[in-house]
Amino acid sequence: MAELQEHDAMTCRACGREERASEGYPCTNCGTFLCLICSFRGVTLCAACEAGGQQGGAPGPDGSVS
Repeated sequence: MAELQEHDAMTCRACGREERASEGYPCTNCGTFLCLICSFRGVTLCAACEAGGQQGGAPGPDGSVS
């Protein structure tokens, strides 16, 4: 019988590092996983949202939704 090996890690969508899933925060625009280190550095958007601008449902700096 195969032994069960749990893997509680996710890939940070800002830096690409694999970190524990319970120690991260969501992207403020789309909700994908950002690691704790990126959060400490002030990163609030994943790489895709950063590259594409404010394309989700989050309001922009002027309060409008794109």
